[in-house]
Amino acid sequence: MKKKLFALFLCLGSVLSFTACSPKESAGDKTPVTLSEVAHSVFYAPQYAAIELGYFEEEGIDLTLVNGAGADKVMTALVSGDADIGFMGSEASIYTYANGAADYAVNFAQLTQRAGNFLVAREPDPDFSWEKLQGSSVLGGRAGGMPQMVFEYILKKHGMDPKTDLSIDQSISFGLTAAAFPSSGADYTVEFEPYATALEKEGSGYVVASLGTESGYVPYTAYSAKKSYLVENPEVIQAFTNAIQKGLDYVNSHSAAEIAQTIHPQFEETDLDSLETIIKRYQEQDTWKENTIFEESSFDLLQNILEDSGELPQRVPYSDLVTTEYSKKAAP
Repeated sequence: MKKKLFALFLCLGSVLSFTACSPKESAGDKTPVTLSEVAHSVFYAPQYAAIELGYFEEEGIDLTLVNGAGADKVMTALVSGDADIGFMGSEASIYTYANGAADYAVNFAQLTQRAGNFLVAREPDPDFSWEKLQGSSVLGGRAGGMPQMVFEYILKKHGMDPKTDLSIDQSISFGLTAAAFPSSGADYTVEFEPYATALEKEGSGYVVASLGTESGYVPYTAYSAKKSYLVENPEVIQAFTNAIQKGLDYVNSHSAAEIAQTIHPQFEETDLDSLETIIKRYQEQDTWKENTIFEESSFDLLQNILEDSGELPQRVPYSDLVTTEYSKKAAP
């Protein structure tokens, strides 16, 4: 019964395992740029629309996309020089800065403004309330990562202590919780797409709540580059931001069916109907920003969430960790 589901996880797992890359040779007069992404998910549809519609090429960029399989690994690739640009939760840049890195990562463009994961139960529950998690067991995320911190933020909002009022299993690697869920014995799992919809299609789980809707507007993912790269390559950063803005413009002005057709080459293992369902979910919760400007209020909210989770070594200055120079020029 679960053959198709596990085939999907096997395919995605093979992508997630590839974490290293080497720079591409420049194609013609285009500049090679290696982008390491935190995960390969429909959550980042504007980025894939920009790739499939040729927006990076229009901006003179020859893009290599690598799946980093987690923010910690993306940051490692960025710091080591294996990636030019990192796409991840901005908490990683805060941790790096707070730990004293001299050539730290600076966030230059925000993409999503909602959490992109969903709470999946074993049975449909149209009357779900967050209080039902009291005493339950949940497959969660990595400590210090945005998925887990937003989950804990929601639990506390509903009067629950994440450490004592329920059991959260954080032992399963990023991207593998959905494959583990059917035989895990857990009552719930927190999943990104396309995993949540894949579980539903196989009858192994059912989406009962959106963390994005419940947590509000959170600066969930952004693009960053080392401070030195920004200084040395401002024209590349501007061109990259322009391409992402075009991708945002596209997804904010087209139907879920049209977007599904456009980005399907990035998700060949997922059928078009599932892609459309996923995109509709993200559209309905107002996932994607209209522009890439990372506002100071959003950065403050992010630090509040980190602080509330006990993961913030110290509050860090917005002026050091964020630049809006490129986003403002790219904004419509």
